[in-house]
Amino acid sequence: METIAIASPLDTFLQQPNIETSPAWEFIHGQAQQKTMPTLFHSRLQRNLVNTINSQTQTYEAIQELRCIVPPLSPVPDITVVKSDRLTEVDGPLKGAPDWLIEIRSPDQNTLELQNKILHCLINGTQLAWLIDIQRKQIWVWEKSELPLIYSVTDILPTLGNISNLTVEMIMAMTQQR
Repeated sequence: METIAIASPLDTFLQQPNIETSPAWEFIHGQAQQKTMPTLFHSRLQRNLVNTINSQTQTYEAIQELRCIVPPLSPVPDITVVKSDRLTEVDGPLKGAPDWLIEIRSPDQNTLELQNKILHCLINGTQLAWLIDIQRKQIWVWEKSELPLIYSVTDILPTLGNISNLTVEMIMAMTQQR
């Protein structure tokens, strides 16, 4: 008996030539969705937080806008933090969920959609997730399968890789740093 291989919707999406344009395209719950164009504060925060994380740990690497393949989804978190030994010498997307996922909510972004993406990654191996809300000056934090906690002001945030004493105030100040 002969079998015919049928490409999955995720495989079909990943073959599209325009998915690596800016802003990136994600494949979420069976649909291709283009990410929101970041604002000035969003972009500054993303750059400064990546630099802060990378300067404080050799065990993990923080990368902006890295495509992840977490079947049946292909999210592109604002910041993906991955244990360095998981990164290969071959260029391409990250196979599997990031160890630490950071999303920065844009003013017109749907919080529920961001949370669904985060939950999918947590179910598939992400240990820590942050959802940063610049407008409300708070950060939602998920650790493994626990319900999220909301951090604000001087609360010290949980991290990976021995990064210490990051507070919500410090994160919010990164939106102003050039």
